[in-house]
Amino acid sequence: MQFFPIRHTEGIPYILKGKRGFDMNWVGWPLDRIVILFVSLAFIVISIQVTLFHYRQNFHHKAMWIPVISGPIFFVVGILLTFYNMPWLAITFLILMWIGVINGMIGSYLHIRGVGLRVGGWALRNFLIGPPALLPAMFTAMSVLGLIAIYWR
Repeated sequence: MQFFPIRHTEGIPYILKGKRGFDMNWVGWPLDRIVILFVSLAFIVISIQVTLFHYRQNFHHKAMWIPVISGPIFFVVGILLTFYNMPWLAITFLILMWIGVINGMIGSYLHIRGVGLRVGGWALRNFLIGPPALLPAMFTAMSVLGLIAIYWR
């Protein structure tokens, strides 16, 4: 017995139809919409990780608050843009993604500098126990992916 029958009715797989047979808006989504959804979900996951790391350090530098606050905002605007394709949301998402690129680059500088300030300088152990040098680069990469999705449209 199949739990999710995959039979086609009117060109739409049966699994993608609702109870009453109407389309659930997943069929025909363009790639940019899916990428924006992925970027939004990635930002909330990255934000949780960043919050844990910065909380562990007691937010000793004011710049630590920037990704903690901006990540959930990126998530909300991205989710809204995914489901409500409005021009003002696209412009807001575009601006936020450029801010995310700048924030990530500043964070990369601060994290790499923070590794060098630890006892022993640029030793491998400081990269392992110090500030995560690649996490701000992930923030930048997700922002760039969001920009690619917006400019792709």
